[in-house]
Amino acid sequence: MKPLLLLLALLAPVCAQDTSLHEYLSDAEPWKEAASGYAFTDGLCVDADGNLFFTDVKAGKGIHKLDAGTGKVDLFLDSLPGISGLQIGPDGRFYACHNKEQRIIAITMKGEVQVLLTGVKCNDLVVSKAGHVYFTETPTQMIHLVTKDGKHIIADQGRVAKPNGITISPDERTLFVSEHGGRHVWAWRIEDDGTLTGGAPFMTMWLPVGKETASGDGATTESKGRIFVTTELGVQVFDPAGRLAGIIAKPVADGKVVSCEFAGKDHDILYVAAGDRIFGRRLKVTGYFR
Repeated sequence: MKPLLLLLALLAPVCAQDTSLHEYLSDAEPWKEAASGYAFTDGLCVDADGNLFFTDVKAGKGIHKLDAGTGKVDLFLDSLPGISGLQIGPDGRFYACHNKEQRIIAITMKGEVQVLLTGVKCNDLVVSKAGHVYFTETPTQMIHLVTKDGKHIIADQGRVAKPNGITISPDERTLFVSEHGGRHVWAWRIEDDGTLTGGAPFMTMWLPVGKETASGDGATTESKGRIFVTTELGVQVFDPAGRLAGIIAKPVADGKVVSCEFAGKDHDILYVAAGDRIFGRRLKVTGYFR
């Protein structure tokens, strides 16, 4: 079976006719500024309680926390500048693309650092429930895997145009990666040992007028399998079958959005990293929390 057909077959059980964007996006819940005063926010991730964590890649000192209950923002962990990708793994630690130091690290909630891999120009990552770490290396056009037992594997190379955002389906059987230098979101089957097979372009992002790239960036997964991808046009939303459901306009029309994540007490607030600020918008759907 061809790679794309294999992926479609795997996703078939969740590919019932999807709703359009307006059925879970409320005009009464616009974007609201949640944090400001930074240089370049990125690395959005969430914990089980709905607290949002993020970084200031260009000027920050570490990992910031937006409290789900109070809305207060604090510097949660210091002395970790230059993190571009971040997620909390099944063991309760942060996993991070420490881009500034060209390494993949795991960090306890007390700030203790374990180095998993060095010498990589890492961009973004995702961690499966099984403990496998997948990350993108945009300049080399590589998708990497660090298995739960520490083995490093180059899972894909040279096919994805500037791989950037990365996320996993709710059943943890499919990995998705957005192209920053192209127009597709790619998909791979995740095998039982964590390795990837059957990679192929699966979703097609809309392009800005007169441009040949969508500038696909951060990505996250909704609980029913929809994929949210930040692009130059806004947050593009795809159903599990790969169809574009719609585009959520950016909070600042002439600004950028580079990372997205569902957080809040009910995991129903879509947050985006938009340059010097973080914005949130409550939706009628909830995020998939690993």
